[in-house]
Amino acid sequence: MASHATTTTTTTTAAAALGRSRARLHHRRAISTGSRHATLAKAASRSTSRSDGAREARAEMAGEGAAAAKKKALDRVLDEIDSNFGKGSIMRLGEAMRAKVATFPSGSMTLDLALGGGLPRGRIVEIYGPESSGKTTLALHAMAEMQKLGGTVALIDAEHAFDPEYSARLGLNVDDLIVCQPETGEMALEVVDTLVRSSAVDLICVDSVAALVPRSEIEGEIGMVQVGAHARLMSQALRKINVNTAKANTTIIFLNQLRSKVGVIYGNPEITTGGNALKYYSSVRLDIRRKEVIKGKSSGSDDEGVRVKVKVAKNKVAPPYKVAEFDMLFGRGISRDGCLLDAGEQVGTVERKGAYYYFNGEKLGQGREKALTTMQESPELKAAIEADVRVKCAERLAAYQGSGASGSNERSVASDDDEVFFDDDDELLSEDSAGAR
Repeated sequence: MASHATTTTTTTTAAAALGRSRARLHHRRAISTGSRHATLAKAASRSTSRSDGAREARAEMAGEGAAAAKKKALDRVLDEIDSNFGKGSIMRLGEAMRAKVATFPSGSMTLDLALGGGLPRGRIVEIYGPESSGKTTLALHAMAEMQKLGGTVALIDAEHAFDPEYSARLGLNVDDLIVCQPETGEMALEVVDTLVRSSAVDLICVDSVAALVPRSEIEGEIGMVQVGAHARLMSQALRKINVNTAKANTTIIFLNQLRSKVGVIYGNPEITTGGNALKYYSSVRLDIRRKEVIKGKSSGSDDEGVRVKVKVAKNKVAPPYKVAEFDMLFGRGISRDGCLLDAGEQVGTVERKGAYYYFNGEKLGQGREKALTTMQESPELKAAIEADVRVKCAERLAAYQGSGASGSNERSVASDDDEVFFDDDDELLSEDSAGAR
């Protein structure tokens, strides 16, 4: 019995040891299997990341190749268009020097500030306003300024009212001026197109659109109805002239008159002649009006001139709706000293305290007339003011072109001036209607 118990105990102990060894073996196998699975998972993730990176690299290389192919295709198309239609027919804006609009002086420094530097070159400009408001005088001053820059100017005198002596007093070199007095509107616009296509004329002035009478109207009888003949003539001519004007870098100034629409009760009844085509093709439209008459210095003396107000009704090269004022003296044109004083006050060179004008702390005089007299009597002072004004004008224009925030402020100021301008228009209209009655 004792031997049997001993044998049983030994068997039980061996079975327990065997079970423990099997459990340890299973545990080691489970650990090795888990580690092997983790290793395989890590390897799979590494291979997946490598494949994703390779896929992204291949996609990036494909994108770069597509972009390079598109660039080559675009260059090939641009070269083909240039070869078919001439060099410069199509270009990138960064490489286009002609896209930058140059300007030249208009003859009035305050108007140049309102225009953003002056009248644009290679564009169409329209100047319109009532009778005796200074349209022709302003155009003659612009032509004189172009001659000072060495340019060639031409005048299409459709009204047959050109005065060489008055033009010479304004500074225009009448000996080098090209003048044409056409018989019909077709002849005038054909001459303009020919001069533009020659690329030898820098400025052409057409005086005026209202005098461009169609040939059918001249050859017909007085009283015959010619519906839309003038508008069709202007529309067809401008379609031809506009492209050639930009290519030749020639500026064309059209002077236009005002008419009144019949039956208008509310709103402005004024309208320009020649249809609506000129309004669309013009890059700059100037509305010039008389503001007040400049009285003589002594009682009983004749009037010296008029103060005019010019509103930039449209401007494609600078912010529109600016307003400029300057004096036009009878027989002498635009007062340069008055423009210099007004521009100096506008840019801050000349300071006005009450009725007194100051420059760098030096008193110029009490009142505008005394300040102008002081400037005329002292050429050195006048030259110093002009130099300072031109420097500050250039800084203001450069600062505006470099920032858009100042433009918003200037637009708000211009809108305030707009309301005053239209109020003056209403007064002028009421005066004209009273005079007509």
